[in-house]
Amino acid sequence: MKKKLLALLILGVVLSLPLNGQNKRPNVLLLLVDDLKPTLGSYGDDVAVSPNIDNLASQGMRFDMAYCNQAVCMASRYNLMLGARSTSTGIYNFGTQFRDVYPDAVTMPQYFKNAGYHVESMGKVFHIGHGNTNDEASWSIPHHKEKVIEYLLPESTNGKLTREEAYFENSHMFIEDLPRNKALPRGAAWESPDVLDEAYADGRVAAHAIDRLRQLRKNKEKPFFMAVGFARPHLPFCAPKKYWDLYSPDKLPMPEFEGFPENAPGFAGKRRGEISQFKPIPENESGIYDADLKQKLIHGYYASMSYMDAQLGRVINELKRLKMDKNTIIVLWGDHGWHLGDHGTWTKHTNYEQANHIPILIVAPGVTKPGSSTQHLIETVDIYPTLADLAGLPKPNVSQPIDGMSLMPVLKNGRERIKNHAYHAYQKEGYLGEAIRTAQYRMVRWSKKENSNLKTVYELYDYKNDFLETKNIAGDNPQLVKKMEKLLNSHPEARR
Repeated sequence: MKKKLLALLILGVVLSLPLNGQNKRPNVLLLLVDDLKPTLGSYGDDVAVSPNIDNLASQGMRFDMAYCNQAVCMASRYNLMLGARSTSTGIYNFGTQFRDVYPDAVTMPQYFKNAGYHVESMGKVFHIGHGNTNDEASWSIPHHKEKVIEYLLPESTNGKLTREEAYFENSHMFIEDLPRNKALPRGAAWESPDVLDEAYADGRVAAHAIDRLRQLRKNKEKPFFMAVGFARPHLPFCAPKKYWDLYSPDKLPMPEFEGFPENAPGFAGKRRGEISQFKPIPENESGIYDADLKQKLIHGYYASMSYMDAQLGRVINELKRLKMDKNTIIVLWGDHGWHLGDHGTWTKHTNYEQANHIPILIVAPGVTKPGSSTQHLIETVDIYPTLADLAGLPKPNVSQPIDGMSLMPVLKNGRERIKNHAYHAYQKEGYLGEAIRTAQYRMVRWSKKENSNLKTVYELYDYKNDFLETKNIAGDNPQLVKKMEKLLNSHPEARR
C-alpha cells in the first residue's frame, strides 16, 4: 500500500513539471506582427529577405495552414487574447471594448499572471486606436506604448496631423473640435529616409524588449510572459533606406490576378478603404492602380517586413545571449494577412485567402523538433490553450468562450490531426460572411443580419485547382457546399 501511494505521489510530481523537463516553468516570448502575410523565406518566398524569422523557423515548428479568425486588426487581437472567435463574442468592429461584453474575461496574459508569471507588453499588442484602448488588467506593469503611424520626413505630412495618425492616437476621444477624419490631410503611403533603425517605433520596441529581458534575467525564480508587438509592415511603409535597398524593384512579385472572382457577390471584394487614406493613392477611384504605384507599394511592404525582421532578430539574439532561450517558448504570430494587389485589393478586410492566411511559428524547447513543419489547419484562437498547455497550466476555465484547441499533439508530431478545418468570418454590407477553410476548399456563407430581407449567398473556391480564386464554383457544386455548410453548422450560432 505504501509503495502504491509513493508511486502515485511521484507520478503527481512528474505531471506537475513543465513539459520541457526543467524545474522552472518556461518563459513565454510572444512576438506579434501587424499585417504580416507569409511573405517570408521560410514559407517559400524567394524574394523576401527575412533571415531572422527564417532562423526562428529552423528552431521549431512552422504552421503552413494557419488562419486568423477575422482579417481586422482589433478583432484579430481580441481573438488571440481571449481565445474566442468574433462569432462567439459578437465583437467585429472598432470601438467595442471586450470588457463591455465580458467584464470578467481572463485574457491569455492575465491567465499567466494569475498563475504566478510576471507579464508585460510593449508595442502593438492590443489594438490601441479607432476607439479601442489597452487592457491594463492583463499586465503586471503598465503597457509600453509605441507609435503605429510615424513619419520622419516633413513632406510626408506637411507638418499636419494626418487621418491615420488621428485614428491610432484616438485623437477624436481627446480633442473635442477635431475635424472629421476625411477632413484631415492624408499622410504619405511610404518614406525611406537614411536613418538608424531606432528612428522608427519598431527599433525602439526592440531596444525596450532587450532592456526588459536584461532586467528579467536578474529574477531567475519568477517566469515571465512578454508580448512584443511590431507595427511594420502595416501602412505607411516607413522604413530606413537600407531595407528598401535590399530589393530590386523590377524583381518584385506583381499581382497575377487582379479581377474579382467570377460569379462572386460584388460586396465580397474590396477596393479603396484603408489604402486610400494615404497619398498618392487615388482617393476617389476603385480601379486597378498603374504599374509604378503597384510596384512602389509592393516594394514598401517587403522593405517594411525586412525592417521588422531585423528588429525581431535583435530581441531573439539577446534572449540567446542571456542564455534564456532554452527555457523560453517563442511564438511568432501575424494578426492577419494582406492583399498585395490580388483581386485589385490592397490591405485586408475580406474573407479571401490572402487576407486570412497567416504565419505562425512555435519554438517550444523539449517539445518541437527543429526545422519541422505541418499542414495541420489551425486558427489564432488555438494559441491561448496551446501556450497554457506548454507551460503546464490547467486548461483555461474562464468566463469567455474558449474556441481554440491545444496543439500539443501537433507540436510533437506534425502529421497528427486534431481537426479538419479552420473557421473565420467578416461582416460587410448587412451580411455576416462565415468561412470554412479545409485543406482544399473554402466555403463562405454570407447570411443576412436580423430583420433584413437580404438573401443568403455562397462562395466556394478550390485551392488545388484555382489558388488565385478566379471563380466562385458554389453554383456548380451544391452537394459540396452542403457538406461544407454542415461543418459550419457544427459550430455555435454566430453572435451578430
